[in-house]
Amino acid sequence: MLFLDRREAGQRLAVVVKERGLASPVVLGIPGGGVPVAIEVARAIGGEAGVVVARKLGAPANPELAIGATTSTGVTYMNTAVAAAAGADERYIATERERQVREARRREKLFDSHRRPRVEGRAVVVVDDGLATGATAIAAVRAMKAAAAARVVLAVPVGPPQIVDLLRLEADEVICLYEDPGLWAVGQFYVDFDPLSDAEVREMLDAYAATLAAADPGGRVEFERSEVPLAGTARRHRARRRSTVRLAPHSAGQAPKREERSR
Repeated sequence: MLFLDRREAGQRLAVVVKERGLASPVVLGIPGGGVPVAIEVARAIGGEAGVVVARKLGAPANPELAIGATTSTGVTYMNTAVAAAAGADERYIATERERQVREARRREKLFDSHRRPRVEGRAVVVVDDGLATGATAIAAVRAMKAAAAARVVLAVPVGPPQIVDLLRLEADEVICLYEDPGLWAVGQFYVDFDPLSDAEVREMLDAYAATLAAADPGGRVEFERSEVPLAGTARRHRARRRSTVRLAPHSAGQAPKREERSR
């Protein structure tokens, strides 16, 4: 199974999620790649959309190796076997966890956590663009359970069977369109898997919120935010809503237009 891009993956995933008939659902994407997938799911099922930030805890000598993950509220998942093999002692884990909790809080503020829909007592669909180690997904699911969500569903386009099974022990339900035991990187299942900037993620969230506001003029949607610096920049930015650019649909089988960006 191959997806053109994250939006098409979200549209295909939405078909299955919609069949569940969830009442008043909240759809939360794990930034950055999970957000465009989540927005397509939210659009299809008529749900509110937001983010749940989960940050990988990197190994001492290899930050790309996940020994666990944490969230802005400090809800954490640790893979103790991997942590031990990587030589991560308690002091290192505590320091790394504290650092990533701070970063998760910064990013949730950046992505308008004040606008995140209430999750207590509601069905929550946590969405990502795929599973690899599953660490961030587990932390996100645990965070939503700790926030008293009535039901937590994890929805992803692709993942390895053993990790999907692990998530089934955490979430009330896991929806995975394609399970591949040979998965070594989520990007291998996408034609377009370009990384998303923080500004792009904010624009997507603003555009979807504007769509909901237009559909329900009596509802209140907050667009003003305190300025938050984007990672890696010295300037402060305000995200701009460009819904006609970011959310314009493209037909299945047609490659999405790409924009050249400096990275």
